[in-house]
Amino acid sequence: MSLKSTLLAAVAATALAMPAFADGMMIKDSYARAAGMSASAGAAFIVIENHTGEDDRLISASSDIAKRVELHTHIEDANGVMKMTHVQEGFPVKAGESITMQRGGRHVMFMGLTEAMAQGDMVTVTLTFEKAGDVVVEVPVDLERKPMHGSMGHGHMKKDGDS
Repeated sequence: MSLKSTLLAAVAATALAMPAFADGMMIKDSYARAAGMSASAGAAFIVIENHTGEDDRLISASSDIAKRVELHTHIEDANGVMKMTHVQEGFPVKAGESITMQRGGRHVMFMGLTEAMAQGDMVTVTLTFEKAGDVVVEVPVDLERKPMHGSMGHGHMKKDGDS
């Protein structure tokens, strides 16, 4: 591989690893996963920081990797059983704050995968906000990442649920 090709590949890899930032919404620390190569569903987990100066709401997500993409969370039913559910109203993101989408909580759900999610692949996801509009982010597939990895250490931002 020539030096020019090597440098171009390095720049492209660095650009994909950078947080997405559009209209004051910063998307970072994202990753996607599926249960296995033959899984029919997968999910993306991200941190959204609102630097717009006004409250906003993530209202939907889309991706070519799945027939259907929804915003989901887990809620406890009357019997104490956690169940995944579609959150039609989306997730609020208050001005100057962040939300963390993580396993066992809020996430972007891919249903009816159109292709396998392999370690190291990139998944293009469009997040649609009520005010900020569409933010397109390249989400790396990381099948080895442990739950809660990377969701800490954003102390300069107040997280959803903090007082």
